[in-house]
Amino acid sequence: MFLDTSGLLVVHNKAEPQHGLAKKLFKEHRKRVTTSYVLAELVTLAFVRGLSRAMTLSFVRQLIRNGTTTVVWVDESLHLRAMELLEKRADKQYSLCDAVSFVLMREQQLAEALTTDCHFEQEGFIRLLPEAGS
Repeated sequence: MFLDTSGLLVVHNKAEPQHGLAKKLFKEHRKRVTTSYVLAELVTLAFVRGLSRAMTLSFVRQLIRNGTTTVVWVDESLHLRAMELLEKRADKQYSLCDAVSFVLMREQQLAEALTTDCHFEQEGFIRLLPEAGS
């Protein structure tokens, strides 16, 4: 299962309506993969939403160190492949972080994403959480 920014935010923030479901899915999946870009985006989003800086940084640190989540550190090659995807999908509103996620998911043959982001479905992946506000 790929861990996207929105899904990790729901796991991290107990106030999110889908927190229970997200936490259950997070614990059930043995193979969990994310990227350094997702983690960077998560920190920014959590801070903007007013979540505790200390708790957010601790959560991200645990993801990196826990050994049950693989964090792929985005290098130049992956970044450039993601930019190529963005060029091919000019009709979509994907972010660079999304594109990196999609490229990596295809390379690692991951079908499911812990996310609320409909872009994952647009790219043919399985979104495990309903859109925020649904």
